[in-house]
Amino acid sequence: MISIEEFGKVELRVATVTAAEAHPNADRLVVLSVDLGDEQRQLVAGIRAHYTTEELVGRQIVVVANLQPAKLRGVESQGMLLAATDASSGGVIVLSPEKQVAPGSKVS
Repeated sequence: MISIEEFGKVELRVATVTAAEAHPNADRLVVLSVDLGDEQRQLVAGIRAHYTTEELVGRQIVVVANLQPAKLRGVESQGMLLAATDASSGGVIVLSPEKQVAPGSKVS
């Protein structure tokens, strides 16, 4: 269990995917360029088996915006997208807002 103060440190924001491509060194990873309103970032996500790059471009996603950058198979990821794993099928579903919102909108 974490406290409400610890949870409050997590900055969830809506981003719009502006570009997506297969990771050059990993079969399961996708490299995403995203618009967070006031900045552009690159994310690496393990969703390649579940989404085509064409399906991702233009889509709004929920990201952890204040996560320390990490290199994944040689490519820097500057955040993390949120997704759910369907318990019945094992499929991965990227979390998105119900309606379009401005990129960078805070999730609370």
